Amino acid sequence: MLLFYTPDICSNNYVLSEDESKHCVRVLRLSEGDILYLTDGKGNLYTAKIVDANAKRCAVTIIETQKNYGARNYFLHLAVAPTKNLERYEHLLEKITETGVDEITPLICNHSERRTINPIRLEKVLVAAMKQSLKSFLPQLNVSQNFVDFISQSFDGEKYIACCRPDIPRELFWNALPTNRRALVLIGPEGDFSDEEIRLAQQAGFRPVSFGESRFRTETAGMIAAFAMYSHFSLE
Repeated sequence: MLLFYTPDICSNNYVLSEDESKHCVRVLRLSEGDILYLTDGKGNLYTAKIVDANAKRCAVTIIETQKNYGARNYFLHLAVAPTKNLERYEHLLEKITETGVDEITPLICNHSERRTINPIRLEKVLVAAMKQSLKSFLPQLNVSQNFVDFISQSFDGEKYIACCRPDIPRELFWNALPTNRRALVLIGPEGDFSDEEIRLAQQAGFRPVSFGESRFRTETAGMIAAFAMYSHFSLE
């Protein structure tokens, strides 16, 4: 399946962007009459036929539409502190998109070494991962938020804070998965959450959890949380 991202599609006739047209015609060497697939990132998968193989303005006609293609049976929001090495954060976004995630919020914490990100660059990572893994839903990338402001927001589901503090009673995440299939998980920076942040999160209804005995990097912890939800609900 050759999947192209077409966020502004609104009719049965569509012209690919110049970048997608070039990839389609010059790189993949597709021509008139060939079949390809489009997604708007909102759950719609379109089967299309090329009617004009122009390398700058490739025109296609939609011949079939599938709604909610590949929809998952759970909801996951990961709020993850950006890593000092941005490539590690990009790797996280790529892998959790492949596994399945609905929302991602860069979380700015007391111990954060990186406090700014380039959302345009991260959005490109998400789009590429969605296309590569043949998904029709593009995860929502939220603006960066301060920890205290973020935990004060409401969420219709179970809320968790993954931390490394052995003196705080923590449940294994696998044993605490939400019965309503909706989870919000906080993943801290390299230096973990501060004592104050953990205390405030607990007061706001977040359950402390761990991913086992090992101490994981930020991006690894995020991947584990995503895979735990995927393996428990998607594969049940």
